Amino acid sequence: MLALPPDVHNLEIYKVTGMRAPPLGLAYIASVLEQAGHKVKIVDSPTRRLDLKSWMAEVKSFDPDIVGVSMMTPLAPKGYLAAKELRREMPDVTLVAGGTHATYMYDEALDAGYDFVVRGEGEFTMLELTDTLEKRGRDYEALKAIKGLVFREQGRTVVTPDRPFIEDLDKLPWPDRELLDMDKYTLFDKPIRIAHVMASRGCPYGCMYCITSYYWGRRYRYRSAKGVADEIEYLVNKYGTKQIVFTDDEFTANWKFVRDFVNEIRTRGLDIKFSCGARVDHMSKDIMKLLYDNGCNALYFGVESASQETLNRIGKKITLEQARRVFQWKKELKGFATGSFILGFPWETVDDMKQTAELAVKLGPDYAQFTALTPYPGTPLWDFAVKNNLIVDTNWEHYTTVRPVIRGFNFTAEQLGRALIYAYRKFYLRLGFMWQEVRAGRFGDLVSVITRETLSAFGDALGRVFEPLRWGGGERD
Repeated sequence: MLALPPDVHNLEIYKVTGMRAPPLGLAYIASVLEQAGHKVKIVDSPTRRLDLKSWMAEVKSFDPDIVGVSMMTPLAPKGYLAAKELRREMPDVTLVAGGTHATYMYDEALDAGYDFVVRGEGEFTMLELTDTLEKRGRDYEALKAIKGLVFREQGRTVVTPDRPFIEDLDKLPWPDRELLDMDKYTLFDKPIRIAHVMASRGCPYGCMYCITSYYWGRRYRYRSAKGVADEIEYLVNKYGTKQIVFTDDEFTANWKFVRDFVNEIRTRGLDIKFSCGARVDHMSKDIMKLLYDNGCNALYFGVESASQETLNRIGKKITLEQARRVFQWKKELKGFATGSFILGFPWETVDDMKQTAELAVKLGPDYAQFTALTPYPGTPLWDFAVKNNLIVDTNWEHYTTVRPVIRGFNFTAEQLGRALIYAYRKFYLRLGFMWQEVRAGRFGDLVSVITRETLSAFGDALGRVFEPLRWGGGERD
């Protein structure tokens, strides 16, 4: 059985978006295991809103030999509680932890009761582990031959060599969505047929705060455009999918891939919309127009800071001029784009954070996402924060990017929280912005996301800040 931890649906990490997303990584692992003849069940706990009791009932009804639990950092505490309960109720079941948090905090996972940790890209490590346990049991010499694995032998932690990344992603079977309740994956609780698709893995840039380069590798690995289009065509025919969300951090780095993908969509006559992430230095006006003209209804750009010095220090490798140019193209082409901005880099001042909020207004994205810099294990930022004693909150459940967990050299965590409030108010409480949303027919969704989901994570303070949205009030441009 493969699962996300129980009792996580009320965590902040699931309140900051109106989208319910499937555990695509588990579905990929499930397909690889099924190809090898193993029977698999996926339990998507947050989407099904399962508490620990209901989650345990799912495990017992399936009666698995192995339970694999995937954990991002905010899910780790619930994942550890699940392991404790499984140890008590089903002591003979083998427990495996995976995902970004377990990959870098493997001793923590083993201490919590997991027998094994799968580090990094998990499809074939999990397959080899399952096959080995089935054929040879706890044969430690055989287990040591499996790359990308951590376990304990007589109390000593054994970390096997890193597993090489999968070179040809087209050789992976598609994620098994038959194991998921596809009707539950929606946007803003609307009956939109939505599906998530992976077109590439990895990123060469290594930004100090981002786990992608370190978990998925420091280079792009793209699937073929045909392979991606084949999967989308299947989703359209099987599930009536209307909206594709690409899970890649950077969909547009390879312009040949983009052109080939658009050509595949055109040739097949697929009536779909899609959204994707992009970098401002990997965009041209022609490519942007090509995307907008062929179904792309949202681009997501990480701008991060109003300070070029900060962009250089964090390894972003973009310029503010590139950002200004891209959002100008967006306006000229009348497309939709979101800008992402991070507040709280350790060397910043409160004024620096305010300047980032002001840059967001000047750039003019349709929506802006402001987040608190969060040090995730496995990133250079984590090492920097630990070394400089900047971490003020060690509750993993708070590592959501909406709750400050670090201080800076020139600001407190409380000041960072107030800066987030300032940024959201600066961007969203403008009469011009709200009128834009009314004209675009998006005002209801905006109010829903801000007042019910996203900003509830900040508590009453942000709720009061955004209450005018319910009544049509706001600040002038």
